[in-house]
Amino acid sequence: MVINSLELSNFRNYKNLHMEFDKGTNILYGDNAQGKTNVLEAIFLSATTKSHKSSKDTDIINFEEEEAHIRTFLEKDDIETRVDMHLRKSKSKGIAVDGVKIKKAAEILGILNVIFFSPEDLSIIKNGPSERRRFVDMELCQLDSFYLYNLNNYNKIINQRNKLLKDISFNPSLKDTLNIWDSQAASYGSKIIERRKLFVEQLNDIIFDIHKNLSGGKEHLKIIYEPNVTMENLEKEMIANQEKDIKLKMTSVGPHRDDFSFHVKKVVDGQEQDISIDIRKFGSQGQQRTAALSLKLSEIELVKKLTNDTPVLLLDDVLSELDSNRQNFLLSTLGDIQTIITCTGLDEFINNRFKINRIYKVKEGTAELMSVPEEVQI
Repeated sequence: MVINSLELSNFRNYKNLHMEFDKGTNILYGDNAQGKTNVLEAIFLSATTKSHKSSKDTDIINFEEEEAHIRTFLEKDDIETRVDMHLRKSKSKGIAVDGVKIKKAAEILGILNVIFFSPEDLSIIKNGPSERRRFVDMELCQLDSFYLYNLNNYNKIINQRNKLLKDISFNPSLKDTLNIWDSQAASYGSKIIERRKLFVEQLNDIIFDIHKNLSGGKEHLKIIYEPNVTMENLEKEMIANQEKDIKLKMTSVGPHRDDFSFHVKKVVDGQEQDISIDIRKFGSQGQQRTAALSLKLSEIELVKKLTNDTPVLLLDDVLSELDSNRQNFLLSTLGDIQTIITCTGLDEFINNRFKINRIYKVKEGTAELMSVPEEVQI
């Protein structure tokens, strides 16, 4: 899968924009706050219907306008597909694929798979569990429509249950209805737990070798899923915690409180050591960043494996946050993946002779196609 071109109108700081992409490495460079990340955001929206920033549609539309449009032209197996997205401040977004409107946003998932990698992702290991859950959810929602269905329904039920917990303070008789919500939450929540468990198993099959190579053979990494409660005991635990939840006015158990840990074992003279370190708590910044990079690279390989297709990789100013060794490892492993990279300058590409196919200079909501320097031409 590759993106051939992108058209934007009234999107963020772009009044009108047309960009054509190469199937290899595409660079968007320019000063900060010029609109480079906005291009990646538009592509991410086309793939997932959501902003990677969790922004509302009203924030994405140019503040002087009421509507915005994104048109993304994709190609797979010599067949082109057009995804149109119509953003409106006063209504929900409209989406069409090849001119045919879709009724549910979920229908677009899987048409274009993207991997978004930003400097914030380098902190996913040390940050709070909500960010790790978001990483898992965003990827699984692209790969598995049933997971998206179960997650959406579970979240709606938890929101309703939390509202009920607050209302019980004013009307105690409402407590009798809690069991109904608990049963429904457990039905969807147990499926979420089961799929997350499989996802971690699939990632571990891939991440071991990637991290071993990235660490120079000095570390072995394993992801451990830490469910807040088992799928078998979910409903039982929700019922058991009803009194506690009424006092807290929130649901205290369930997959919305899951976490994921990253354990490293040192390798000395080719032998794995017995001691495992949870690098969320005890790892150095270098270890945490290496694990985060391994996680993203594993995500790419998993998408390839499960979809028999290559995702589009979006790198948002992430190379400046990596040392030269990690930069080289990342770019050397991309292979046949279409990559769109934002950065403030081209020096690191030229100095390291990273190959580039197409370059755009982004300035004040415009993108000018530039010639590729000889040093980095393919």
